Amino acid sequence: MRELDVIISKYQELKSQDVRCILATLVHVEGSSYRRAGARMLVDEYGNITGAISGGCLEGDALRKALFALDRQENKLVTYDTSDEDDAVIGAQLGCNGIIQVLFEPINYNDGNNPCELLRTIAEQEVPMSVSVVFDLDKTQHQLGSCLVSHEDQALLGRQIPDELQKALLVKSKVAINKGSSCFAELITEEKAYFAFIQLYQPQVKLVLVGAGNDAQILAQQADLLGWNVTVTDGRPTHANKERFVGSCQVIVTKPEETLKNINIDNRTCFVLMSHNYNYDLSVLKLLLGHPETPYIGILGPLKKYERMLNELADEGLEVSKEDLAKTHAPVGLEIGAETPAEIGLSILAEIQSVLTNKGARPLKQKTEPIHDSKENQFQKITL
Repeated sequence: MRELDVIISKYQELKSQDVRCILATLVHVEGSSYRRAGARMLVDEYGNITGAISGGCLEGDALRKALFALDRQENKLVTYDTSDEDDAVIGAQLGCNGIIQVLFEPINYNDGNNPCELLRTIAEQEVPMSVSVVFDLDKTQHQLGSCLVSHEDQALLGRQIPDELQKALLVKSKVAINKGSSCFAELITEEKAYFAFIQLYQPQVKLVLVGAGNDAQILAQQADLLGWNVTVTDGRPTHANKERFVGSCQVIVTKPEETLKNINIDNRTCFVLMSHNYNYDLSVLKLLLGHPETPYIGILGPLKKYERMLNELADEGLEVSKEDLAKTHAPVGLEIGAETPAEIGLSILAEIQSVLTNKGARPLKQKTEPIHDSKENQFQKITL
């Protein structure tokens, strides 16, 4: 389950029990930190925490700040400077070297547009969405907070804000969705400047496992831990059943030629062919050819198996496009010396993640630049 879903589930539980809570959102990072902007944690009035905004170094003080803001019932922006080794609040020598802005927002259950309700709307969608969080680096000023959920340039849900501010946020939302990444903006009016974090939310990754063997069981469990939406298809009811695939995993018993009948393919739908039945895998591969939406097709087995598939497709007069060849990964997975089913699952999931994020999957120690591009954290100034 995604961290977002866990937070929303906890919010709904607290709401049903009428237990007060507050949402903490990491809205900006300058330099390095364990979590990036968009990390959240929910704190209830008893001090219980769901989610995280750091690797653990900030949560202690953030809990105190959260309970204070909850008691005051007002939004509060807090700055943490982890580059200051003499900071007695968060401990010395963290090594992060970052300036972190955290926004605390008490949750009003009577407000249908409170921050958690905005997030709940996003979690229920299967299209890219954005949430805009507006704050003021001058901590003496009112902190507007989470105020708008949008799909490209269409506002779906939000609070009453100035028209010119909403229009600017919608423009930046469309940019974020088209670029596939969150962004920051400084929106300047005649009266004041608004700082905004426009966070992009992508739909859950859909992983379709063609084959319900023991290795698919493990891979499904690993993908579930990542919060991915897993579907398992197989023609054998003895293997494809809910007793073997527990949790939220969807299990479909189907003939290979009908595999795609009940699957909605989009640009977050990835396939791994691992039925251990050559003809079954080949039949499904034929179905997937010419589907530009799916970004990834993995085929378990040796290279000779894949070469045989290509030869048979050619003999049948089926030409595999360059696009299909590029997104087909056979043998599936990254080269990490994987031997056990769990290790192989790790190599497969890591490869899929690298494809979806368009990263090279190289060791981080080979990077000569920072892990995260500092340009991504810069506020783009826009005069309204």
